[in-house]
Amino acid sequence: MAKQRTATSAKGAKTGIRKVVLAYSGGLDTSVILKWLQDVYGCEVVTFTADIGQGEEVAPARAKARMLGVREIFIEDLREEFVREFVFPMFRANAVYEGEYLLGTSIARPLIAKHLVDIARRTGADAISHGATGKGNDQVRFELGAYALMPDVKIIAPWREWDLTSREKLVRYAEQHGIPVDFKKQKGGAPYSMDANLLHISYEGGVLEDPSYEPEESMWRITVSPEQAPARAEYVELGYERGDIVTVDGRRMTPANVLARLNALGGKHGIGRLDMVENRYVGMKSRGCYETPGGTIMLKAHRAMESITLDREVVALKDDLMPRYARLIYNGYWFSPERRLLQSLIDESQRTVNGTVRLKLYKGTVIVVGRESKTDSLFDPTIATFEEDAGAYNQADAAGFIRLNALRMRIEANLRGKKRK
Repeated sequence: MAKQRTATSAKGAKTGIRKVVLAYSGGLDTSVILKWLQDVYGCEVVTFTADIGQGEEVAPARAKARMLGVREIFIEDLREEFVREFVFPMFRANAVYEGEYLLGTSIARPLIAKHLVDIARRTGADAISHGATGKGNDQVRFELGAYALMPDVKIIAPWREWDLTSREKLVRYAEQHGIPVDFKKQKGGAPYSMDANLLHISYEGGVLEDPSYEPEESMWRITVSPEQAPARAEYVELGYERGDIVTVDGRRMTPANVLARLNALGGKHGIGRLDMVENRYVGMKSRGCYETPGGTIMLKAHRAMESITLDREVVALKDDLMPRYARLIYNGYWFSPERRLLQSLIDESQRTVNGTVRLKLYKGTVIVVGRESKTDSLFDPTIATFEEDAGAYNQADAAGFIRLNALRMRIEANLRGKKRK
């Protein structure tokens, strides 16, 4: 082993890589990567574990990293930053990818990239490393984010270098190098890959690679099936300031607590399940299943709040820009100048998005039942009423408005008529 280490250490020496910051979960893949970096690059590894609400204990990652000889271990609670600085700004745009996906995995990657770069600077590391495969979107998201923040950063992506191309090979490598593996989890675990954070859980790969296969009910972790949801609807009232939710049922909450509360409510009522085939940035189609209960409620409520506080053409402009904004996030361009420019425009539109929205949650559905803004509502009942409006709106004005808007069609119709003659 010493001989192999001496030989492979030359790679690290040749590339000038002495220290690497690894995005580390403590699972099989990143534990193997940790050891592989030590052996193949002969470098010191710094681990970074982010708590973004994945629902799993992150502390065991520290013990495992120590056992593998890591001296600098960073475990950071990023839940509030994740929702405040990434999720909330995205929801101000009503961002949805390909008409359905609420970008739960996509929006977490720039946050992780940001902290990988920060830790690399703090520890004097020469490179960063991640466990994303060479077929997926995450490699693009991590690396575009890192390059945007640290242009000369070196990146090691083991899945693009090594020959450990299967789960069996990873387990065998772990056994050979004394890396603890939860064999019960490996052998009896779910037949698909999962990724979780405070916004969602995703499921892909394995049995889900057949797009005609209906996943078993036991796959879903945070939502009940609509059939099993309560038979009685539940109401929730959300308070908004500048486009962000600040209260739930009148109680002021932090961003992370808002999302956690909405996840609990949505999950209880079977809200937020999605099964779709999407187009990955790298070019292939991929089938994914998602649970986004809180985000599904947030999207519905935000659009309702905007419906009475934003001008018609502002709403239309936001709707025109939204698919592009969503693609930027999906493809990994969170830190790009164009996304920042769009965000400035979106945030400016949210100055007047203040008020409350009341929703009814029932068996997988979110129904808006009321919206109000005491300070910024553009809804004028004296004009909108079907009853006597005391002259607030002159209905005769509509005739000229309609004739002018019909002018181009009348001209074109007259031309067609002349040609027929």
